[in-house]
Amino acid sequence: MNLIAAVDENWAIGNSGDLLIRIPADHKYFRQETTGKVIVLGRKTLETFPQGLPLKNRTNIILSANQEYKVKDAVVVHSLEELFSELKKYDTEDVYIVGGESIYRQLLPYCDVAHITKIDHVYEADAYFPNLDEMPEWKIAADSDEQTYFDITYHFLKYEKC
Repeated sequence: MNLIAAVDENWAIGNSGDLLIRIPADHKYFRQETTGKVIVLGRKTLETFPQGLPLKNRTNIILSANQEYKVKDAVVVHSLEELFSELKKYDTEDVYIVGGESIYRQLLPYCDVAHITKIDHVYEADAYFPNLDEMPEWKIAADSDEQTYFDITYHFLKYEKC
């Protein structure tokens, strides 16, 4: 399985229920990676999407402990066991974990590839991605040229589990 996230220098991913910054090239990269694939996310992440709706042209699987939670045009599962049962229907290479913080932390051990947009800036934040640079089992397998968005620089990194 894959993880995909945009993080700042401190591996922050969000603040007050929203992204730290919206970088058009990062959104394009996310679309390219996930269109036609399976995305796994939590309820709070879904609520940050446009109109709080599942993303088009993807299989959206929402992990929520709330047994009553229903989402039109998405599959809702209520436990990791139920999630893994649902994911058996798909090729694991086509599964992308897209957030938020608790979903990343729960599913990181089951993933082999992480697509990280690393932003050269520190933002005020209250949600974080696990710091892969501190984990010896994760190594950078690919690094893009430096990208810029106004005065912000960033890189597209691909981490692989050794």
